[in-house]
Amino acid sequence: MLIKDAAIASGLPAKTIRYYESLGLIESRRASNGYRQYSSKDIERMQFLARSRTLGFSLDECRSLLDLYDDPTRASASVNALARQHLDELNDKIRELTAMKQTLIHLVSQCPGDESSDCAILESLAHGQTSE
Repeated sequence: MLIKDAAIASGLPAKTIRYYESLGLIESRRASNGYRQYSSKDIERMQFLARSRTLGFSLDECRSLLDLYDDPTRASASVNALARQHLDELNDKIRELTAMKQTLIHLVSQCPGDESSDCAILESLAHGQTSE
C-alpha cells in the first residue's frame, strides 16, 4: 500500500505518517521505485497512534504504549500505570483550565463591554491581577 492509500486507511495525513516514520514510531519498506509501502500491520499501528493521540497521549507515551503492545510478555499493570499517570495529568490540566475559566468569567463580568475605555480585563492583565 502506498502512502496516500495508507493515509486514507489510517485516517492520518501523509505528512503525519512521514513524521511518525522519522521518529521511528512506524516503519515503511521501499519499493524499487523508492516509494514507501505499508502493510496492514503498519496501518494498524497508524490507527493505534491516531487513537492514542486522540486520547491526548504524548508521542513518548505513544512509543511506550506501542512497545507494550508489541511485547507479548507485557503485564497489563504496566499499561494501566501509564494510562493512570496520563489520567492524573489530564485531571491536573482540567483543574488548571477550570481555574483559568473562572478567572476569565470574573474578568469578563467586571468589564462593561461598552463604548467606554474602562476595561477591567486590560487593567488586570496590565497589573498582574488575574485571579479573583
